[in-house]
Amino acid sequence: MKLSFQDVLSRGVPVVAVVQSLDQALYQVLVVSGGQECLLTENDGKTFCRNSLSAVREALQLLPLASLSLRHQSAYDEMVGQPTREQDNTLEVPLAVDLYPPVTRH
Repeated sequence: MKLSFQDVLSRGVPVVAVVQSLDQALYQVLVVSGGQECLLTENDGKTFCRNSLSAVREALQLLPLASLSLRHQSAYDEMVGQPTREQDNTLEVPLAVDLYPPVTRH
C-alpha cells in the first residue's frame, strides 16, 4: 500500500515513519498506518526518494510525526560469500523528530 504526503496530512494524526536506507545515498520512507507499513509517495504518486538523510528529514518536517527511525539491512555477509543467516541483520535506530524548526508559511 502507498500513502502520499497529502494522505498523511489529511489524516491529521501523528504517524510513525521509518527511513529505509536502500544504498549508500538512496533513502525511501515507510509510514505505519493501521499497523501496516506503507510506502510514502510524493503527491503526484511517484515514490518519495532522497539522496541524503538530511534531505529526507527536511521534507518530513511537513508531516506530523509520532516517531522517526532509520532502518538499514546489511548486505555484508552476502558480499563476502557467507552463508545466509537464520536471523535478520536489520539495524533500526531512532532519530530525533524535531531536528529542523517548523516550517512557517507566509
